[in-house]
Amino acid sequence: MTSENHTILNDIIRSIHALEDDLRAYERKYHLLSDTFYAVYQQGEEPGEEAWVLDWAGWAGAYQSWLTLREHYQQFIQRMRQNSHSLTGLVEAVA
Repeated sequence: MTSENHTILNDIIRSIHALEDDLRAYERKYHLLSDTFYAVYQQGEEPGEEAWVLDWAGWAGAYQSWLTLREHYQQFIQRMRQNSHSLTGLVEAVA
């Protein structure tokens, strides 16, 4: 793997982890997992409290970003797997 690809993969993973930290904070605050929250939020449900409006918008945005980054990660790994047909080969390629 080139150093550019290594940097890209590291950036994607760091960003995913940072977003997961944010999502966990929302989940602890509202006692819902993000996928549950997002499914209901996407249906147009409004926050029950005015104080929640910014949180819910931030939570939805973080979850959307997380989904996008996970898709980028999957695409990146899929390209890498074309050259490595085993998990060991994949790990060696990205390590």
